[in-house]
This record gives sequence, C-alpha cells and structure tokens, in this order.
Amino acid sequence: MIVKAIEKLNDKSIRLIDQTRLPNELVYLNLDDYHDIITAIKKLQVRGAPAIGIAAACGMAVAVAQSGDYSAQYIKTVAEELKASRPTAVNLFWAVDRMLTHWRIENPDNLEKTLACLWNEALAIHEEDKQMCRSIGQHGADLIKEGQSVLTHCNAGALATGGIGTALGVLYVCHEQGKKLHVYADETRPLLQGARLTTWELMQSGIDVTLICDNTAGMLMAQGKINHVIVGADRIAANGDFANKIGTYSVAVLAAEHSIPFYVAAPASTFDLQIASGDEIVIEERLGSEVTEGFGIRTAPDGVKVYSPAFDITPGRLVTYYISDTGLQPGGRSSRPTSR
Repeated sequence: MIVKAIEKLNDKSIRLIDQTRLPNELVYLNLDDYHDIITAIKKLQVRGAPAIGIAAACGMAVAVAQSGDYSAQYIKTVAEELKASRPTAVNLFWAVDRMLTHWRIENPDNLEKTLACLWNEALAIHEEDKQMCRSIGQHGADLIKEGQSVLTHCNAGALATGGIGTALGVLYVCHEQGKKLHVYADETRPLLQGARLTTWELMQSGIDVTLICDNTAGMLMAQGKINHVIVGADRIAANGDFANKIGTYSVAVLAAEHSIPFYVAAPASTFDLQIASGDEIVIEERLGSEVTEGFGIRTAPDGVKVYSPAFDITPGRLVTYYISDTGLQPGGRSSRPTSR
C-alpha cells in the first residue's frame, strides 16, 4: 500500500496525513482554512519539498473559497503568507509563483472562474509531481541490481510527495519489478523521519527494511553491506550543491570514502538554477526543544545551548548521479564506479 500524503476533498478543503502522529496513529486532517495549511507546513504535519509545494498551491485555492475574496490584493497577500511558512524547500516558492503566473494569465473576473483557475493549476501541479515521481523511480531503478542493499536518509517517499516518492520511488519501482533488495533507513535525528516515516512506508509496501541509528551507517559501509545511497533534496543549486535533511552531508562523505555511489533523487521543480551554489541556500533552524525534549521526553539539562539546523548542504562533487524525471544527470563523482 502506497499512501497519499495530500489530496483534494472538495472546492473548499484538502486532506492531509498528520505525519507528526506516525507511526503510532494514521490520522487525517481535513483543512478548509488556509491558515491551518500554513500551520501544518510549519509544524511538519505535511513535509517533504514536493508535498509542501502541493499543499501551498492548494492553500491558495482554499483561501479564496474560504473568504470569497478573489481580489488581486488578497491573492497576493495569501501567496506571501504561504511563502513565509518555511524557508528552504524551493518547491514551496516554485509552486506559489506558478499559481500566481497562471492566475495572472487566466485573469478570471469572478469568484467561480477564480476558483476553477486556482484549483485546476493546483491539481495540475499535483498530477505532474505524481508523474515525475514515477519517472524518477523508473530511471533510478536501472541503477539497482537484484539482491543489492540501499541506504537512505530521512523520508523521500509517498509521504513527502504527490506520488510514490523520489528516493523511495526508486525502491518502489524496484519492488514492482520483482527485484529483491534490502533497505537500511537512518533514523534521522532529531525528529526521526527515517524511523517514524520511512520504515513505516516501506513496511506497508512489503519492502525489506532495517532501521539503524544515524551513526551506524559508516560501520555498515566499512563492512561492505551498503551498495548504494539514495536521498532526496529540498533545493539543488546550479552547481549541483543541494540542501537535504541534516545529516545528509555526513552520509555523502562516508559514501565517497568507501567508494559507494551516492544518488540524489528529485524532480525538476527542486532544481533552483537562480542560485549559483549551496552557499546561497537559506537553512531553516528549528527549536532547540526538538533536540532537548523530543517527543516530550527531556534528554538534556535545562538551559543547555542548542544548535539545530533542519538541513545541511552537500557539495555536488560528492554526488554520483542526480536522478530526475528527465533521466540521470552526472554529479562530481560520476566518473567513479557506480556499483560494488
């Protein structure tokens, strides 16, 4: 079973899986207020760059349906509020800007036409992401051989996208092809997206997965138990540097040290060619409480200083291939062996 992270319910609301409740509970949120969609993005109830973009696109339509206001001033205000919800994932800004462009071109002159315009584009963004995920999976599956093992970090599956996922999309297609493979999932501190989300997703689909602590990956690589590493991305700069969940850079360095191919799976909408390098990517910082008392249990002294970036930047020179919906694009390590 491949879950749907987000879907339209009607012209006034969308439905999201509350990802903060997984894996213990599968809870759906029916949202008909765009402020609640913004809150869901901020609180990580919906997360993953493509899914955030889809949620924001739908949020613009929900806002107009909610208020009945289809004025240019209102739509632009909603767009800016949605853009301000999280700073790193480029899909959020891309999706909102695309919605604005489509609305300006269509130039609807009443509420009914405005709603149709916005919903049509939001659903088109969702459907395109679904198709891109499928293409990413098919291109990436060609890199994986029968019986091999794959390490992944964080969650880049159906929960993070509009389709079968990016990094996990590759694994789903391999599974559909009948390839037997084994997946190692980093727990992904501090919010445990790998433990809570990736393992849950893969187990739902019958894919063989083993959960490991983040600091176990290097030992497994040294033991020859990892054949490939596949991760997603929240933004990819023109030179190939990319932002992904904190800890990705460490995994990429380890993969290079052990000559293990390292792949980044992402749709075209995640490539931000307007920025030259990863130095220009804004990194979101999260509350220290997510580290000191994650999930309500304090694990550090009161008053301790905390630095908690949500993402890190991995240089393009550590990437073997970018797996996109258009095919495989070589990274800085593409001349090295791509399998062990």
